[in-house]
Amino acid sequence: MKTVAIIAAGGSGRRMGGGKRKQYLRLDGIPILVHTLRIFQESQAVDAIYLVVPESDIEQTRRQVVQSYGLPKVHRILAGGAQRQDSVRNGLIALNEDCGIVVIHDGVRPFVSRELLGAAVEGAKQNGAVTVGVPVKDTVKKVDASGSVVETLDRDGLWLIQTPQAFRRDIIEAAHGQAHRKGYYGYDDAILVEKMGFPVRMIPGSYNNIKITTREDLAVAEVLLKRGRTGGA
Repeated sequence: MKTVAIIAAGGSGRRMGGGKRKQYLRLDGIPILVHTLRIFQESQAVDAIYLVVPESDIEQTRRQVVQSYGLPKVHRILAGGAQRQDSVRNGLIALNEDCGIVVIHDGVRPFVSRELLGAAVEGAKQNGAVTVGVPVKDTVKKVDASGSVVETLDRDGLWLIQTPQAFRRDIIEAAHGQAHRKGYYGYDDAILVEKMGFPVRMIPGSYNNIKITTREDLAVAEVLLKRGRTGGA
């Protein structure tokens, strides 16, 4: 059975500003989305990529991203939905019968390593559902609508969740199906599985595995890319 990656790149990039969707902004002269796709293209753990983008961008993405940068592992380019969860569901609906493991990843996380991707896939094969994340390092406080601190949370056991998240196909399809029927939208795909009562395994990710959603994130990404080239720690 094959492993298929669903790359969610349907965002509008409103927080980034500038009138251009964040996934197409340039990082070292190359679209952020291309940096991400190359990791999956080169990974032996993934057999095919289903790329989900805004419907109006499908043909442009096919020409200017997939064809221009030589990404033959992208088998399908699909229209996204109103929210990220809808986009992922569109990817799930389009899967071929021979898919057994599904990896879901944000199109604007270009620093995921091939090692972490492989570990997520293996984790899904063994455990059924896997997410990656990093332990919280800062103090976390809960604040009410007026801005007053309600509670300081014990950060022991608190993790910041990233992607990739990987699942057995039957599990993630069932989770999305239940969420769709109930009209429930979660913060990520793993929470949909949690809602079914199925355990999700945590795998340590990387603090470098950032999601680029703001101009500040883009500046950090440029530093990470340069540091990676020079071998910096």
